[in-house]
Amino acid sequence: MYDIIVLGAGPGGYVAAIKGAQLGAKVLLIEKEKVGGICLNHGCIPTKTLLKSAKVYKTVLEASSFGVDLSGKAKVNIVKMMDRKNKVVSQLTNGISYLLRKNKVDVVYGYGEVKSAHEVVVSNKSYTTKKLIIATGASTFIPPIEGLKESLSNGTALTSREMLNVDVLPKSLAIIGGGVIGVEFATLFALLGVEVYVLEMMPTILTMLDEDIEVAYTKALEKFGVKVITSAEVKKVDGAKVTYINNDKSTTLNVDKVLVAVGMKANSQGLEALNLALDRSSIKTNEYLETSVQDVYAIGDVNGKHMLAHVASHEALIAVSHALGKKTVAMDYTKIPIAIYGSPEIAAVGLTEKEVKAQGIKYKTSLFPLSASGKALAEDEKEGFIKLIVSAEHNELLGAHIYAYNATELISELVLGLNLEVTAEELATSIHPHPTLSEIIMEASLGAEDKPIHL
Repeated sequence: MYDIIVLGAGPGGYVAAIKGAQLGAKVLLIEKEKVGGICLNHGCIPTKTLLKSAKVYKTVLEASSFGVDLSGKAKVNIVKMMDRKNKVVSQLTNGISYLLRKNKVDVVYGYGEVKSAHEVVVSNKSYTTKKLIIATGASTFIPPIEGLKESLSNGTALTSREMLNVDVLPKSLAIIGGGVIGVEFATLFALLGVEVYVLEMMPTILTMLDEDIEVAYTKALEKFGVKVITSAEVKKVDGAKVTYINNDKSTTLNVDKVLVAVGMKANSQGLEALNLALDRSSIKTNEYLETSVQDVYAIGDVNGKHMLAHVASHEALIAVSHALGKKTVAMDYTKIPIAIYGSPEIAAVGLTEKEVKAQGIKYKTSLFPLSASGKALAEDEKEGFIKLIVSAEHNELLGAHIYAYNATELISELVLGLNLEVTAEELATSIHPHPTLSEIIMEASLGAEDKPIHL
């Protein structure tokens, strides 16, 4: 008998398995495909690898502005881009496999059929456990749009998984959905010269973000040539023809490919024997990731809290420690950093201005543009800004929103600050090296104190 069986080897599952083994538990990890899950094999890592290639292409096209003259014409080689992506993924998955072996985690490949809280069957072999951690992730939600299933079957419509393996660059692409996945793919393919349309049912794209960020990024996409169409309800997909309704007007786009990116649905099917409490398809969990069934935990996308890899990994540490009776903190979902890898990037943590207003909190905002940053100007990355939201009474940090190159590398300082209930003064008096992009945090903090230096 195992101390823990982990079902699914994504960024939640493999972290849970390794941590459990490090805490002295006998652990079995069950995975039906490859270790690393969707994030590593078909999501986070592949998209960022391809985005880097696209940004390199953009830099080459703009090389003359940096005083670098190039002879000949730069061309996109999508096959080589995909080959590089595959090598990066392979290196990381091999690394995870090594860590699992090093920590003596047993790994079984195949579909895990859950018989009870203490038994899982794989290929007709039964495995028993004291605790079960479900980390089965999520899959692309396919909306009930007329003709969409047929287009997915014949390959004219794709999910993100297939889109990450195309060997021919489409001339035009319609993306159904203006969330994180849709926007990242819109950025990627627009940078590569593809004609891109984003069709979003809501009045704005990236609805979870602060309004200032959303407005700025919509303009950035449009500058890249992306046609962002909001309040657009897709009614029919016929091959690569997409018909949508916008302002009571029906329009049909004729494109090369259609990308379905309207969201994800938790992979909770096959767990019926447990009779788990669900919220639609997501498994309900408490602050220690316990489900409604004793000895069963659910982490990552399958619980639907925040479908982010770093959340899954953090939940894994809490769930394993709790399952083994170790002291652990409760999961806090109020300070989860968001990272969107566009061009520029977006990163945020804490409350948006709209949320602060809704809670009736008296607040101040401070905005510092990249155009006033020496490092940003030196690197010709002057588009963007940082926005801090602080309480009016104590200047305590409530939310941070960054729209800038390398924004995702900056946000951790502000996550820590939010956790420590830092004030604008404390951020401003922390010395930031010069010249660095991180100085925008100091400058915005000074602005929140009404003591701006460079504005």
